[in-house]
Amino acid sequence: MRTTDLSNKIARRIAQEILSGSLEAGSHIGTQTIANNYQVSRTPVRDALITLEEANLLERIPNRGYFVPNDISIKTLKTFAENQETESSYYHKFAEDWLTDELPEVVSEQSLRQRYDLTKSGTQELLSRATREGWAEPKDGYGWKLLPVAKTAEAFDEIYRFRMAIEPAAMLEPSFEVDRKILDDLRRTQEGMLENDISESPREMLLRNGSDFHEQLISLSRNPFFLTSLQRVNRMRRLMEYRADINRERIVEQCSEHLQIISLLERGEIAEASYLMRRHLSGALKRKSPIAWNWSEGSRTPDLLD
Repeated sequence: MRTTDLSNKIARRIAQEILSGSLEAGSHIGTQTIANNYQVSRTPVRDALITLEEANLLERIPNRGYFVPNDISIKTLKTFAENQETESSYYHKFAEDWLTDELPEVVSEQSLRQRYDLTKSGTQELLSRATREGWAEPKDGYGWKLLPVAKTAEAFDEIYRFRMAIEPAAMLEPSFEVDRKILDDLRRTQEGMLENDISESPREMLLRNGSDFHEQLISLSRNPFFLTSLQRVNRMRRLMEYRADINRERIVEQCSEHLQIISLLERGEIAEASYLMRRHLSGALKRKSPIAWNWSEGSRTPDLLD
């Protein structure tokens, strides 16, 4: 089987979701479902599923597909997750250097290869990810430009105030409609985070689960402009998250509030859910306000997760 960097990353992400409890024992892993969720083609997904089967992290049942086995190796799952963390460390260093003005506004692929001791493909992936997350763009002709989006404490504050304006409002839109399947999936993920040892959970997964919760809920407004706006600012603020100290105890509080919002929506108490969402984001803003940390002196930010 020919494996690729993308299929390996998909395999590690699936392993992370099993580790977090998002994918439970007995869950069916559909190729098209994974391709849709991760926005990739079916070919690397198929390769990823074979990789996980060979590692005994998935079980293939003839004519039925792939399933999460009951007797899965937690040690092997953690190994997959740790590999993902190692690969991300180069990207985190890249983001850190840009945030602390260690890099010029315009960089070349060659300079980044030398600085981080990367291969050509590794450098291209580094820049592609920065582009996807909204803080790098190729220049006409030669080089890359690094963008000063969400690089300041003030920008971070503005992002959270923008989210406080749109996320509760989206729930009150006439087109907002509760989707039980989405709520069930979100509940399973949040409960899985609480039931598992959060201290052992990969950083990337914790950050992704926080963003996914809010993006899935705002998508229920059926207004694509709400969703794309939130996705964009989430990508922009992610730059700051890479230098954040994640307070894993705080995650318990955040997950509990997420579950309260889900419960209100399940009962059809939309206005109450909207109010709780605003209070939830307001509390996060107060905990992470720029006055709580000294950006100019390069100190690390408080926990940035939600």
